This record gives sequence, C-alpha cells and structure tokens, in this order.
Amino acid sequence: MTIQEFAKMLDGRESGEELTTPERLDAKKLGFVVVFGYSDDKTELRGAIDDEVGCFEGGEIHLDSNGIFEKCDCECSHSVLAKEKCKLIEIKWDDSEGEYAWTYETEMPHATFDVLDEEVNKWCRGIVFDIKSLQEG
Repeated sequence: MTIQEFAKMLDGRESGEELTTPERLDAKKLGFVVVFGYSDDKTELRGAIDDEVGCFEGGEIHLDSNGIFEKCDCECSHSVLAKEKCKLIEIKWDDSEGEYAWTYETEMPHATFDVLDEEVNKWCRGIVFDIKSLQEG
C-alpha cells in the first residue's frame, strides 16, 4: 500500500473517527505516519510515530529519524544544528480561505485526506507520510 492509498482510505471521515486501531497498527507496520488536528489545540501523529503536539492557533513540528525533535532549553549550538537538520511540518490553524480549521504544510513527500466535522464541513486536511522520508537528505 502507498501513502496515497492509505490517505484515500481515510478521506471523508468524521472528526474523532480518523483512524481505527487496526488502521493505526497497519500504518505502524507500513512505516506511515498519519497527522491530523484534534480539538482546537492539538495535532495527533499516529502510526510509525505515536505522539501529539500542543499547537493552539498553529505551530511547527520538527521531526528527525527518532520522531518529534525535542530541543533543549539552553538553545546550545548542538540543539540548533540538530534542529536545522530536521524535517518540518507547519501547522496552520484556520487557513486564510477559511475552508479548514487545520491544515499542514511540509516539503516531505506526503498524501492528504479530509476530516469532516459533525455538520459534514471540512475540519482538517490531514497528511500521511512515510517514516523513511525522515532519513532522507
């Protein structure tokens, strides 16, 4: 299965039902990471990475081959250099066109899927990427 096929399988689901447990386990086995917004202040990463990021009104996720990059508070040169080597996902809250509450931008190869709210409006444009892309370049 490709990331595009996996994203297509998730497309059009309602918020809170983005990913079943068997699908999360399949994503993990395939090395895929599924990224989507949850409530108004959290982004979920499920599959090969199983974590969440607080992101009230947007933010950034820095990823390396170990998962989410946690910078040290001292801002030492080692931390700064390590962060520069990370892959970036920009978390956008309430996109400029007002079509989605959550969207994600990244230069990593990825596929997108839509999550709907209870009224069947677009809530989130999630992404699926392959964990191997964190090891490239």
